[in-house]
Amino acid sequence: MSNANPVMPDHDRAALLARLAALERAGRPLEPGTGRRKALRNAVSASVERFLRQIEHLKAFDDAPDRGAGLLTSPIGEHGLPIADVIRLFEDDVVRPGLNPASGGHLAYLPGGGIYPAALGDYLAAVSNKYAGVFYAGPGAVRMENMLLRWTADLVGYPAGAAGNIASGGSIASLAAIATARDAHGLKGADFARAVVYLTVQAHHCLEKAIRIAGLAEAPVRYIATDDGSRMLPSALAAAIAADRAAGLEPWLIIAAAGTTDTGAVDPLDQIATIAERERCWFHVDAAYGGFFLLTDHGKTLLKGIERSDSVVLDPHKGLFLPYGSGIVLVRDPRLLQATHHYFGNYMQDAFQDEGEISPADVSPELTKHFRAVRMWLPLKLLGVKPFRAALEEKLLLARYFRDGIQSLGFEVGPEPDLSIVTYRWAPNGASLEETNRLNQRIVDYVRRDGRVFISSTMIDGRFTLRMVALAFRTHRRTMDQALRVLREAVKADP
Repeated sequence: MSNANPVMPDHDRAALLARLAALERAGRPLEPGTGRRKALRNAVSASVERFLRQIEHLKAFDDAPDRGAGLLTSPIGEHGLPIADVIRLFEDDVVRPGLNPASGGHLAYLPGGGIYPAALGDYLAAVSNKYAGVFYAGPGAVRMENMLLRWTADLVGYPAGAAGNIASGGSIASLAAIATARDAHGLKGADFARAVVYLTVQAHHCLEKAIRIAGLAEAPVRYIATDDGSRMLPSALAAAIAADRAAGLEPWLIIAAAGTTDTGAVDPLDQIATIAERERCWFHVDAAYGGFFLLTDHGKTLLKGIERSDSVVLDPHKGLFLPYGSGIVLVRDPRLLQATHHYFGNYMQDAFQDEGEISPADVSPELTKHFRAVRMWLPLKLLGVKPFRAALEEKLLLARYFRDGIQSLGFEVGPEPDLSIVTYRWAPNGASLEETNRLNQRIVDYVRRDGRVFISSTMIDGRFTLRMVALAFRTHRRTMDQALRVLREAVKADP
């Protein structure tokens, strides 16, 4: 380095100092004082309280024709607006239209909710802005995440050394697991066209997306046959693997579901684990939806064998009712997870020191990482596990209550639910498949326009099928009764 540059002239230095002072004054609104903070916080809190006071009466789906277009009439400008105007815009054009995921009437897309203490955790995380990616920079933040991962690993039944990461959701968590499995098997580009993946048509689409993003688009994918409950048939899996080995291919990855999105089916995990061990395949379990039912006795029995998997994904924003944006990946062997995700930058040479804690940046695709752990830690510390277990047990029973009720209304029902999803459809005697599909589409449309509850549909073996998901923490028996009333009205409106 050189000191040869001339010293700045006095007049240039004075101009620089004046400009710096002016810019500091102009940027001062970024650091509001106590009074301003209080005013902003009070306005936001008032909006939250209005929302929560009305939550029982708000539509689960508001089919607003404008679809939040009011936002477009208020573009980002050079100068700000009063907080009251900004909150009004948010309430009218963001909160109101479309799906209300916080509603107990959200019975569609695997809701969780957004329990209030989790929002407070996010507030604490955002204000403190602790960096949660590397132990050196945020030792407490990293210890908190690792503690929650250990708690989850114990719930799954993984050994003490297992490691993981709290990602933004099940999709990124699944990508981390698939990439780890790929590297653990030593797969290279030349191997991909022979490396076979086994799953069912019920597998979540994020898994095939992860396979493609992980560079494995050429890998053959086998869709294993399922039973009447949409569960993978172990005998069909074993036969498919044997056929592929005979053909000179390399079976390497088996993906099972602990709660499919369509039907809530749980594959026979223990039997699949035995096949995976025998065939030396990586065994991954997608438990994004069903994993936290392990807190219940029913879940422990139903998910037996999950502890034998090599990797697993669970979504706290589903089974623990957190706000969107938290998916946990766990890998039995931490060395494999680290081998795939650990990288080093010279500018971070001070940060990488062995302190006995795994840094999240070493076991995930993320380096910059939001402090997600607080939204999970604060509710669990404040409330304990008991209310979460009770809520999950309630959802299991609500599914059975709804299935009995919808069958009494004359709907055709799917199999007994493994977890908290019920499939059903209106199928009048003598109606063709095409006509029946149209009738059920009209029922979905009616329920969406009505808005008191929100259901969704799927296609199963060519049949347009309705779904009811009981998972939101505000969903209770009165919600089920409301849903049954709305569906009865829908059928009468379009028999």
